[in-house]
Amino acid sequence: MKRTRRRRYRRIAVVAATLVAFLGVVLTAQLTSGRGPVATPSPGASGAASDTREFTLVRRDQSDPMALGDVDAPVVLVEWTDMRCPYCAVFSRDTLPVLLREYVDTGKVRIEVHDVAYFGEQSENAAVAARAAGNQGKFFAYLSAVYEEAPDGKHADLPRERLIDFARQAGVPDISRFTADLDDTGLRAAAQASNTKAAQLGVTSVPFFVAGDRALAGAQPISVFREFLDAAIAKAG
Repeated sequence: MKRTRRRRYRRIAVVAATLVAFLGVVLTAQLTSGRGPVATPSPGASGAASDTREFTLVRRDQSDPMALGDVDAPVVLVEWTDMRCPYCAVFSRDTLPVLLREYVDTGKVRIEVHDVAYFGEQSENAAVAARAAGNQGKFFAYLSAVYEEAPDGKHADLPRERLIDFARQAGVPDISRFTADLDDTGLRAAAQASNTKAAQLGVTSVPFFVAGDRALAGAQPISVFREFLDAAIAKAG
């Protein structure tokens, strides 16, 4: 019994150390970016954590509609995004297609998205809408449709009617079901929980990324993402 209790305490200590290290990474990225708790276009910083195991926020669920890539890929790139964030749109338009081609399609990296709502009620509504599209296998198509029309340097205006229009653009097959899902209390609760967890972790700027035991803030150039992911892949062995 004593031996079992010691093992349990050791596991708790490891989890606690991992979270503390992750929060340290987040704070380093925030302070170095020189920006406030909003979208971060300027170069972010990466920092090393003391524990190299994957954080518990990595899902690795084969049926996850908010993920792309091999569930057994060596590295999971975790992204936090707000659909009204102009710099999240820059990442989606300019960087994500290259990462998909060079890292996801080759089996090196899996991408898992966490939605946040940092820019008001419309951000939360958009997160619900993306999840509703995900119910029909169109989560990433929906994000792409929204981000393709995002205004440069400004928060997108996303009323309900426009959210439904984006569903049509994304090829969501059942628009009636999608529209009904916009009022699904379960989807909204999941979006709110994702937002709360991000705040608890200290993720206060978007886009924000974690791969392995390092973090990256902002819509960085593709060269920065290549260095970031190559280092994580090498460390994963």
